[in-house]
Amino acid sequence: MAKLLVKLQRYFRRKPVRFFTLLALYLAAGSLVFLHSGFTGEPTVTGTQRGPGAGEGPGLPYLGVMQLSRGFKAAATMPDGGRRHGPWFKSTSKEPSERAKAGDYGSTRSRALRARSGREKEEDRARYIGCYVDNTRRRTLRGVSFFDYKKMTVFRCQDNCAERGYLYAGLEFGAECYCGHKIQASNASESECNMACKGERSNTCGGVNRLSIYRLELAQESARRYGSAIFRGCFRRPDNVSIALPVSQLMLNMSVDKCVDFCTEKEYPLSALAGTACRCGFPTTLFTLHEREDEQLCAQKCAGEEFESCGTAEYLLVYQTQVQDNRCMDRRFLPTRAKQLVALASFPGAGNTWARHLIELATGFYTGSYYFDGSLYNKGFKGERDHWRSGRTICIKTHESGQKEIESFDSAILLIRNPYKALMAEFNRKYGGHIGFAAHAHWKGKEWPEFVANYAPWWATHTLDWLRYGKKVLVVHFEDLKRDLFVQLQRMVGLLGIAACEDRLLCVEGQKDGNFKRSGLRKLEYDPYTPEMRKMISGYIKTVDTALKLRNLSGVPDDYYPR
Repeated sequence: MAKLLVKLQRYFRRKPVRFFTLLALYLAAGSLVFLHSGFTGEPTVTGTQRGPGAGEGPGLPYLGVMQLSRGFKAAATMPDGGRRHGPWFKSTSKEPSERAKAGDYGSTRSRALRARSGREKEEDRARYIGCYVDNTRRRTLRGVSFFDYKKMTVFRCQDNCAERGYLYAGLEFGAECYCGHKIQASNASESECNMACKGERSNTCGGVNRLSIYRLELAQESARRYGSAIFRGCFRRPDNVSIALPVSQLMLNMSVDKCVDFCTEKEYPLSALAGTACRCGFPTTLFTLHEREDEQLCAQKCAGEEFESCGTAEYLLVYQTQVQDNRCMDRRFLPTRAKQLVALASFPGAGNTWARHLIELATGFYTGSYYFDGSLYNKGFKGERDHWRSGRTICIKTHESGQKEIESFDSAILLIRNPYKALMAEFNRKYGGHIGFAAHAHWKGKEWPEFVANYAPWWATHTLDWLRYGKKVLVVHFEDLKRDLFVQLQRMVGLLGIAACEDRLLCVEGQKDGNFKRSGLRKLEYDPYTPEMRKMISGYIKTVDTALKLRNLSGVPDDYYPR
């Protein structure tokens, strides 16, 4: 044996490449064996598979890939009668109640108490309304759905449903989120919603075929969707309805889909349901969509769909179709050189690109930039290539804050945003692009603390410098622009010296998002700000608030603090 080893040693000494090749193969084989032993029997669902319950019911597109890791093998032993996501949920037990008695879900009572206290803290965002029965063949909430068997939380479900404009968010089986406009099932006992959320054990996320449902208090009415249409609200019939909504069709078997499809075919952006009549048109001064009524006034059932409302002859339910309103889409350079240079000034992350989009739609003229961003030029900002002093654009984007740079402009629109939101937006842009996101490693690494330390003081000095050195400054708060776009945009256009056409501004309201909004799907599920960061930023907020009030301007919005 010793002679054999000596011969092998001499052989590999002469041919070391073969030795290292054999060593690499040996290690690779060992790794494969280790991985195989670790994952044998682990159930997974590939990106092309769908559980039978994942897409049942109308309006339920599949929004994610379910991955069951070894940490969730307990979920794979749910009873056949209680669950429905395919063969990986086969059971070894007989009754769900037996598992609950055995303590698999912990103390249901104590979790319910903890969940109740958590719900009270979240009253401003959503209101818990109860435990409801769910059915795989006929869903209780029939909007979009998504699953996360590792990190599902109540906040994450609420946030994603609110982002899409739904009124209700429901959590089921500890890991599933369903959204909808209506609850189409009966109540269940609170004790039946007994499963902890996978991402926060202190809260309850439904049960087996049971939904913990929340009403979303902050859901954006203008963003509520019905399929491809956007729900705009319930409105009183305009006086000159035949002029305001010029195209109509009697539909005895009325449904939302039928009216939306009819107006889409006629190429109108608004679809209004008035009982058995479907009306189509544009938002105009005759029908502005600014005075929304209580939805109960429009709660007459549709003849063609018992679970939908179709409005009445006096109160119309209005949806925005996928037809683009082209009345505000034309843009061009100024016909003559501008006599004054107007800045659109903001701290990075304060919504400058979005404000440019709104101004271009409202005025019909391109905006320019102090910089050059090829990605924005490719997205349609044709003024991006012009030198900022060319005089061919209606206003100039800038983040500069030095005295010399500020005094280069004759007037300015100063856009201010909550620093907590602005800092996160700029951090995402810096590491993920204009509509991308920073990676988790960036938030948890040294990049985020260094970024806050450097950029937070700039947020304050930027505003203070423009207030001090700017010649004619119009202050617009980002939050006010979102909340009351029509009025704030009128102010901005007025400073630019353009006569605001009301119909054009109404058109802008329907096209306001553009392609510059980050999806809510990847919002952080935790607060990245440390107590030290919050203390520092709160001081800067107070400084800016004082400076605004000293100039007889309204201070920062109330939602800037407390934080």
